[in-house]
Amino acid sequence: MKKTILLCTLLLAIISCKDTPKATAQAAPVSLDATYYLIRHADKMRGPDAGSDPELNDAGKQRAQFWAEELSDVDFDAVYSTDYKRTLATAQPTADAQALQVNLYDPTHLYDAEFQQETAGKTVLVVGHSNTTPAFVNAILGENKYDEIDDALYGYLYVVTVKNGSAQVELKDFNDWSAE
Repeated sequence: MKKTILLCTLLLAIISCKDTPKATAQAAPVSLDATYYLIRHADKMRGPDAGSDPELNDAGKQRAQFWAEELSDVDFDAVYSTDYKRTLATAQPTADAQALQVNLYDPTHLYDAEFQQETAGKTVLVVGHSNTTPAFVNAILGENKYDEIDDALYGYLYVVTVKNGSAQVELKDFNDWSAE
């Protein structure tokens, strides 16, 4: 009987020690001061030949250049993109103009503690998708404020400023921009 009680006590101690790091890892991340510019990738190729990871079409290449010019007055510390041809090609002109490399982020881990630490005190461009860009903004805000972007729209710019744990969003609409 004493052996059974001792064994149960040991098992409980092991289980409780095992659970402690998980609870710590799942704690809410601390919002660190930073400014984020978030855009959706530029216009992509469509149709049956485009595949699951389409390139930018001609208008998209021009829009990617437009973003580099539009954001040229912003002194970025970092540029992030998902690992897709269309997002990387959208981010690259801005990164090149500012002599930065494009860093990859995982769209299934938006605004986690690691990303916050990497970008603390920085001004960052984040290029995503019609679903991940507003989801990223929502993750920074800590509320579900923005819906997915309509698949035909590529011109929204979300500027999110985080200061003293509070986030403010300025949404700019460049959907009327024309590649002509």
